[in-house]
Amino acid sequence: MSEYKDVWVFSERHDLMLEMLGKGREIADKLQMELGVVLVGFNVQRKADELIRYGADKVYLVDDQALELFQLEAYLSVLHSLATSHKPQVILIGSTRNAKPLAARLATRLDAGCAPDCAKLSVDEQKRLVCERITYGGNAATKIAFRAKPQIVTIPSRAFEKPAPKDRTGQILKLDVKIEAPKTEIVDTKPLETSAVRIEDADVIISCGRGLEKKDDKVLLDELASVLCGQVGCSRPLAEDRKWFTEWVGLSGHKVKPKLYIACGISGVIQHVAGIRDAKVIVAINKDENAPIFELADYGVVGNLYEILPALKEALERQLQ
Repeated sequence: MSEYKDVWVFSERHDLMLEMLGKGREIADKLQMELGVVLVGFNVQRKADELIRYGADKVYLVDDQALELFQLEAYLSVLHSLATSHKPQVILIGSTRNAKPLAARLATRLDAGCAPDCAKLSVDEQKRLVCERITYGGNAATKIAFRAKPQIVTIPSRAFEKPAPKDRTGQILKLDVKIEAPKTEIVDTKPLETSAVRIEDADVIISCGRGLEKKDDKVLLDELASVLCGQVGCSRPLAEDRKWFTEWVGLSGHKVKPKLYIACGISGVIQHVAGIRDAKVIVAINKDENAPIFELADYGVVGNLYEILPALKEALERQLQ
């Protein structure tokens, strides 16, 4: 059996793949290995040169019309075939709704371990990959090391900063792979109605919690977000319980790392805190001076958000004139 070598990166989302390339490059250099990218899809060859500029030594390109839309069985067969033939030591997979089950099934086929949603990666003195992830609802962090190879890890969005592109060279390997026929058929696709900017990419986020009394009062956050060129988010209860939003910020929702996060009427339970712990500056507005959110916040304002948000908006508008 040939020796396992090299670090691979894969995601069906191009932006997430670029984010992972920086950390992948770092891990590959520490292990003294090459960094490869698995590029799968239809008419995707144009992206290969960019991946090399962002750190890849090799691009394993599988371009086929059968791969135009993501289907689990088809993409799984491609990754399994390539991993069996080339035997990478580390496989980093973007932690998306599509790729989470893909990573788990790939690990099963390869009889390997899979560490999900790891936001920190390092290499120990024994040259083992060490992964760190949040567990127990955000109450603890777990470190994971692998006993067998390949080592498969899923990486959430915004866990790592996208590296700067460089003028560098690499190999583009165009491969023909037998694609497994999917067990399902895609009848139609419709775009999901979302804001123009993904909340994970926002530099400023104004979030609301149970302190918001009515859905229509969201306009207070919209107005402040407009002044700060930010986006509006919420805690899970407003999306899951009250159905005022479709998505939320937190451990089970979006994990964000903006430059500024303003938490309005959010108590600060650990599940929400786990989703914002990487924000650079956190401002908490809550009428309960004992709210847990104040323990995490860089700045805290005790008061009613219905009074503070309009006053804050007015002050910022004066300052920005």
